Amino acid sequence: MTPIKEQSVQSQDLFVLEHEYFQKLLDVLVNLGYQTIGPTVKEGTVVYDRLISVFDLPTGWTDVQNSGTYRLTKNNDKAFFGYVTGPHSWKKYLLPPISLLWKAKRNGNNFQILSENKNIPKYAFIGVRSCDIHAISIQDKVFINGQYIDTNYKEIRKDAFILAVNCGKAGGTCFCASMNTGPKVSFGFDLAMTEVVNNDSHHFIVETGTELGLEILLQTPHRKANENDKYTADTIINNTASQMGRTMDTTGIKDLLYSNYEHPQWDDVAKRCLTCANCTMVCPTCFCTTVEDVTDLTGEYAERVRKWDSCFTRDFSYIHGGSVRSTSKSRYRQWITHKLATWIDQFGTSGCVGCGRCITWCPVAIDITEEIHSIRKTLSADKL
Repeated sequence: MTPIKEQSVQSQDLFVLEHEYFQKLLDVLVNLGYQTIGPTVKEGTVVYDRLISVFDLPTGWTDVQNSGTYRLTKNNDKAFFGYVTGPHSWKKYLLPPISLLWKAKRNGNNFQILSENKNIPKYAFIGVRSCDIHAISIQDKVFINGQYIDTNYKEIRKDAFILAVNCGKAGGTCFCASMNTGPKVSFGFDLAMTEVVNNDSHHFIVETGTELGLEILLQTPHRKANENDKYTADTIINNTASQMGRTMDTTGIKDLLYSNYEHPQWDDVAKRCLTCANCTMVCPTCFCTTVEDVTDLTGEYAERVRKWDSCFTRDFSYIHGGSVRSTSKSRYRQWITHKLATWIDQFGTSGCVGCGRCITWCPVAIDITEEIHSIRKTLSADKL
């Protein structure tokens, strides 16, 4: 797959795949050398991990989410993708939390850089939601579509196969519809599926996005979708769009934040924010990292690693003399202003895709949509 994936197959190409053939689809991908990564249940959440079979999928599980709240519960159906989002995003694989940049050993009075045979897997991402495809496209702009290219990201990204799933339900913290990033997948996929589960049927309505996607689908039993299938898929997606737990008014949002650096709302959120960095860790677009150099006890071996970091840590903005952003107020303001305003100037798009993870996984239930609403509300009141 080449970022961003071009749609080389007509979007009206729809097919039906019965649920009992989903394993065959996974087998085809594995036989083509892909490492299949998808949703599975671990430690009370849906996380992305290695898939061996359909039995690894979170069948029959759904999630209940609200501000600072996440719970898994059993559904009465047998849906493979009945959940919304968990704490993981595909950033975990495209931009790993820890990456070795180089390693070296002492050679007399010098150091010798050691070559490394990188075994980069060819991933097939199973169950990618529309918000996360938008997030991947944003990170593509950051790492491979700009002046400077991250070669590690590029190598992982270029062969990734995307099997997307249109959302059949919205979570309590979702607001992708107001960000124009979902719930329907519109680009960036090889195959996109809408799961249909009712009393007498369980199947997927499949849209092909690339020739590779079509080629893989043709190796599994399927049939052409009819008008009723298309109507069913559209109905599911439209119902999901109407169920959003949150909305964000993005009208003039860049200027709104630029003109309110001293708004009292920043003091209010500072009283609640723990600067724990949960929001940046679960965010599918945040990409801040730090670099660490380490040696062994003998001083004969050294390596440099890149690790995820966060603008919420005091050391992240440290320069000679101290941290530029020493208060929780300044750090939260930096995060939300970058995400929703300066990101637009840098990359031509918002840094938020409306997935709601930052709301769900904030231990004190800070809600990014409510913070924007509060600023707008006080400004509107001033005009009365």
